[in-house]
Amino acid sequence: MTQPVCAVIGVGPGNGASFARRFDAAGYRVALLSRSTDYTSQLARDLAHARPFQCDAAQPAELAGALEAVASELGPINSLVYNAGAGVWGTLDEIGPAEMESCWRTNALGALVAAKQVAPAMREAGAGNIVLVGATASRRGGARFTAFASAKAAQRSLAESMARHLWPDGIHVSLLIIDGVVDTPRTRKMMPDKPNDFFLAPDDIAQTVFDVCEQPRSAWSFEVEVRPYAERW
Repeated sequence: MTQPVCAVIGVGPGNGASFARRFDAAGYRVALLSRSTDYTSQLARDLAHARPFQCDAAQPAELAGALEAVASELGPINSLVYNAGAGVWGTLDEIGPAEMESCWRTNALGALVAAKQVAPAMREAGAGNIVLVGATASRRGGARFTAFASAKAAQRSLAESMARHLWPDGIHVSLLIIDGVVDTPRTRKMMPDKPNDFFLAPDDIAQTVFDVCEQPRSAWSFEVEVRPYAERW
């Protein structure tokens, strides 16, 4: 039996690496897509069936080309986890067109390009998963979230439109809303006094994504939220 293929777009030492490890453990061939292969090359050596691919998710031609290479070298993509994200923080007075476009290109445009690239093969197979990793900011616009919240809101609406269009073809489109601070070396350094249960564990987030991809078609989830118990909501 041919190994299924999972492409993770946006792989770093947090959620991206955990997504890769979880699908690799399940026997998937895993494509690690990131702007630099410095980290992903090392990660690939630690996994059984992973390979790094370099691209910038904000550049449509680069992203499409990388996904074409994945399909050519590893096989048709069965599961796509779109984890690429960009955040620029500032009020209306502080944010300019360049910052707004940067957030939008990575969070929304890149997700569109990736989905368009993988959907035809999934449609032909009558099955597939597309998971977009979102944020609570997609539901509310904080004063300093002018660019990020609007980009994540666009991503959420895109995911919902894609789900309505692709679910009948057997393609499970879902959105993961992350509400809280993810446990990474960077966030630990920024918040050294916070207890362990303040943070979201990347491996636990990855398990949730994997479980969503395994759901039976008669009871698919569209929007799934993850947060630690201490997060206010």
